[in-house]
Amino acid sequence: MPIPDLLEDAADVRKLEIMTRRIVNNVMAGEYHSAFKGQGMEFSEVREYRQGDDIRFIDWNVTARTGDPHIKRYVEQRELTVFFAVDVSASSLFGSAKRRKRPLAAIVTAVLAFSAIRNNDRVGLMLFSDQVELFLTAKKGRKHGLRVIREVIKEPAHAGTNISSALQTLNKLQRRKCIVFLISDFQNPGIRNALAVTASRHDLIAISVTDPHELQVPNVGLISLEDAETGQATMIDTGSRRVREELTTRLRNRRNESRRLLNSLKIDHIELRTDQDFSVPLINFFSARIRRARG
Repeated sequence: MPIPDLLEDAADVRKLEIMTRRIVNNVMAGEYHSAFKGQGMEFSEVREYRQGDDIRFIDWNVTARTGDPHIKRYVEQRELTVFFAVDVSASSLFGSAKRRKRPLAAIVTAVLAFSAIRNNDRVGLMLFSDQVELFLTAKKGRKHGLRVIREVIKEPAHAGTNISSALQTLNKLQRRKCIVFLISDFQNPGIRNALAVTASRHDLIAISVTDPHELQVPNVGLISLEDAETGQATMIDTGSRRVREELTTRLRNRRNESRRLLNSLKIDHIELRTDQDFSVPLINFFSARIRRARG
C-alpha cells in the first residue's frame, strides 16, 4: 500500500485523507467498532417481558404495578475518547525501505483517527519529542480529523525522546479514561513506571514502528552513524561480519526488551515495519481483541 514519504503541504493532507478513507471503508469497516466497547450501559426503556429476555433485568416495581412482567432495557454507550500519543523525535526520520518511520506513523494515526471519527468518537492528539510539541483536546468531526492529520505531519521543534514525560503530561491533562495509542520506535529506556501508570488509568495500546535495517545491519562498508537525537557520530565498519553481528544483536536486544516490557505490563502491542503493509497487523490486532472480548 503506497505511502508518501514526504508529507508537507495541503495537497499531501488531502491525498492522505483520501487514502485513509479508502482504507477505513474497505479494510477497517466494522473492525474498529467491534474491537472497542463503550464506557458502560445507559437506561433506554421499560417494556413488557418477552420470552428469552434476561430475568435479571426485570423491573419489579412496574411488574407489581401492572400485573405483567416488565424489563428494563439498556443500550451501550458507544461514545469513546481516543488519544494518539505520537513520537516525532529525530529517530522517526530513519528509513531504509521505501518509506521512513514518521510517514508510516502519520498514516496509521490517520487511519485510526478516521475510524474513531466515523464511529462518532472523540479524537485527541499529543505529539512529543523530548518535550510535548502539541496537545490537541479530543473532539469529534471530520474538520477536527483533518487538523489531526495536518498536525501529525509537521516538523517538530526538538530532536530527543522522552516517553515518560509525555505520558505524565497525558495523564495530567486527560483525567477521564480513554483509549491511548502510543506510537513510537521505543528507543527510550526507563519507561516502565510511566507505561504502568498510564495502563492503569487508560486502555493503552503500544504501536512500535521499526525499519528492517534496525533488525539486520547490511554490509555497506565503512559508514558514519549519527545519533539522530544527540548528533553524536560514530564510525562503523559494516564490512566486518563481527561488527554487523554485534550491532544487529544490540538492536534486536533493544527491540526484545521493549516486547518483554509491554508483555509484562499486559499492554496490547502492534508491531509495524516500514517495508511491510501496515493494515495486516492492525486487522490482526482488532481480530484478536474481538475474540478476547467474546471470551
